Amino acid sequence: MIFKFTWRIFNRYSQIPHPLLRHFSDQSTLTAEPMFSQQSYMELSEKFYESMKECASLRSIPFARKLHAQLVFMGLESSIFLQNHLLHMYSNCGLIGDAYRVFGGIEFPNVYSWNTMINGFAESGQMREAEKVFEKMPERDAVSWNSMMSGYFRNGEVEATVKVFVWMVQDCCCVPDQFSFSSVMKASGALGYLKLALQLHGFAVKFNFGKETYVENSVIDLYIKCGVMDSAQKVFYRTRKPSLFCWNSMIYGYSKNGSIKKALELFARMPGCDTVSWNTMISILSQHGFGTETLDTFYEMWNRGFRPNAMTYASVLSACTSIYDLEWGAHLHARIVRIEPGLDVYVGCGLIDMYAKCGRLDSARRVFDGMTEHNAVSWTSLIRGVVLAGFQEEALVLFNQMREVPVVSDQFTLATILGVCLNQKDISVGELLHALTVKLGLDSAVPVANALVTMYARCGNIQNANHAFELMPIRDIISWTAMITAFSQAGDAEKARECFDKMPEKNVITWNSMLATYTQHGFWEEGLKIYIQMLREGVKLDWITIATSISACADLAVLILGNQILAQAEKLGFSSNVSVANSVVTMYSRCGQIEEAQKIFNSIVVKNLVSWNAMMTGYAQNGQGRKVLEIFEKMLYVGNVPDHISYVSVLSGCSHSGLISEGQYYFHSMTKDHGISPTSEHYVCMVDLLGRAGLLEQAKNLVNQMPFKPNPAVWGALLAACRIHGDAKLAEFAVKNLLQLDAERSGSYCLLANIYSESGKLQAVTNVRKLMRDKGVRKNPGCSWIEVDNRVHVFTVDDTNHPQIKDVRTMLEDFTKKVEETKKKARVMKAVRFHNYHSDQLACLFDHPCYKESLHSP
Repeated sequence: MIFKFTWRIFNRYSQIPHPLLRHFSDQSTLTAEPMFSQQSYMELSEKFYESMKECASLRSIPFARKLHAQLVFMGLESSIFLQNHLLHMYSNCGLIGDAYRVFGGIEFPNVYSWNTMINGFAESGQMREAEKVFEKMPERDAVSWNSMMSGYFRNGEVEATVKVFVWMVQDCCCVPDQFSFSSVMKASGALGYLKLALQLHGFAVKFNFGKETYVENSVIDLYIKCGVMDSAQKVFYRTRKPSLFCWNSMIYGYSKNGSIKKALELFARMPGCDTVSWNTMISILSQHGFGTETLDTFYEMWNRGFRPNAMTYASVLSACTSIYDLEWGAHLHARIVRIEPGLDVYVGCGLIDMYAKCGRLDSARRVFDGMTEHNAVSWTSLIRGVVLAGFQEEALVLFNQMREVPVVSDQFTLATILGVCLNQKDISVGELLHALTVKLGLDSAVPVANALVTMYARCGNIQNANHAFELMPIRDIISWTAMITAFSQAGDAEKARECFDKMPEKNVITWNSMLATYTQHGFWEEGLKIYIQMLREGVKLDWITIATSISACADLAVLILGNQILAQAEKLGFSSNVSVANSVVTMYSRCGQIEEAQKIFNSIVVKNLVSWNAMMTGYAQNGQGRKVLEIFEKMLYVGNVPDHISYVSVLSGCSHSGLISEGQYYFHSMTKDHGISPTSEHYVCMVDLLGRAGLLEQAKNLVNQMPFKPNPAVWGALLAACRIHGDAKLAEFAVKNLLQLDAERSGSYCLLANIYSESGKLQAVTNVRKLMRDKGVRKNPGCSWIEVDNRVHVFTVDDTNHPQIKDVRTMLEDFTKKVEETKKKARVMKAVRFHNYHSDQLACLFDHPCYKESLHSP
């Protein structure tokens, strides 16, 4: 019987390398050609074997069926050798059904037939069918077991891989080979089972596979994936001639373990590198924030003649993005366009991300428009760049365009677009996007749920944020940290701590979040307890931990503990970090150690604006206004542009030093020279400056001329000035406005009462106190503390709890009498005469040398 085929469908396969396939492509009819009839069975079998092997590599379905037909026509279909290779060809071409029919037609399948069929089902993801074939096998060899193990592993059934290995050992009919160990070690590494890893290593040595290169590679990879670099290192250094795979695995392992230095040292010692080695090193440096080093390594790779690929370009572009090196990124873009045949989607997304984060949205859009293929990643990269640039509406427009194309939004796209909702006015948009995530079934995806928690927290809806968090089926560290941050933003430190304590695992970011929560809300002692707990639990501190903890010491004015944390920073190598140095400057300034603050400030190599502001604020707080102006002028000279905080420091320094003309000059130059509109803080400083100088009328006029409504701080500054100069009438005016804004403020009533008292208006004092009682306003007792001999001593008004309070009071009374007798004080407050001492008086006297001498005198 003669089979006739139409060959039009095969025209696209005209460039077929194998002679037999070319011969078939030229025939229109299957006939017994002379070239076949003159050849022996062995020669024909060899030709069919080569052709089927070539067809399998090309995955050509038409030629596969043509070869099968020719095989039948030639009467060779019963050859077990050719049948097995026919199985292999069909399996490789994805025709698993055809392969199974061929397998069913084999009268006496051998082990190779069974193994080929198992491999075919495993490759197509049909592991249940592979199991049925495996169970029917009359006889199995190591390849049979290995095929099942590799099939399970490739299809994500990692635990099943280990079980098959156990059954293989228990079967006793077949001894595991090096490939068996390699498969089960991969599975064990994926599961992270260290105990099993140790057993497998010992088992491999027992079977004399310990020194096989294939097994050594697997053992090293296994230990790395289980996180035991010491064991991996021992195996590596015992290996006589480590393969490139071993070298590359060790480099990756060191980076995964955080030992970047060891990874670099090992890379430098490699006897020979391949592209994988260079890509691994470049990727490691890029992922760990070594942007400049990444670019240097890429340059060296290029000079040594290694051709970069898409992975290389993506890592280098990420490095350019991290250090905002637009020039280097643009140069690399030009090189890619010049050398590469087309723009890979992966590289295109890297270019979009780089241009967008460097502020070149126009270039990012051009790259996007020039891409032949747009997927969710490229759309997300462009949308993320627009969001980061602050163009919320444009980001939403792009998101709608993406949906109209249509490109299906993934979890990262939705997490990105939720970032457009920044405050309470965006809550309606956020709720619509939340509804979309529910519609797409992605609301429970971890990145989306985390973004929902953050979005609701930013919009001030802590209840919805908590609801989104509670609905999460799976939570990661970011989820818990986002919820802690949400409670912190709402001012609920107690709820934040409850959330923190419930966390199943914590990292340094979570600890820092809790530390920052306490510090930002004035719970400095609790914050420092968190720092101490981090040390006890062995948490690896970072510069944020150090900077935040030192800031807490600054707020508490505990210098000794601050110095201890600074010593820890030097030990960890964070003392040169500019943020840490800035917090140290602030701490020394607030503790009165302004000279030490100046030394730290001078040691900062690259000062940022925060550095200059911290130093100026320090001098202002210590009453050295001239030094503030000196620092400010030096800052301008070196090219730093001041912000509103800089001018608050300048005006505060002028206020504390009585520099009236200088203060007025800088107040006006703020807008004139730098375009900074005065805020309430600047007006508070100016009112304080004029008020301290006795220019109360000018201070009042300034308040009246403010372009916005004065806040309580402005009226409080005017009221304080009235007390200094005894102006009761203006004080009444200030208090009246102050109480309209903050009727519960006890300090305002007390300040007015003191002014009346000092003016001799006792009835007015009585009236103020009666008003306080009628309105239910109670004065909060003042509290002061001082650090003496490594202990913090706390005092309150009329303190009776301190163990040495009687001695302190006695000494303070003696001081008061001496002041009155020598008449160095023009007016002694009645509060002093009646022994109601302020907390700061008690604290200062406790550390006075005279008091310390009196304790040691007989």
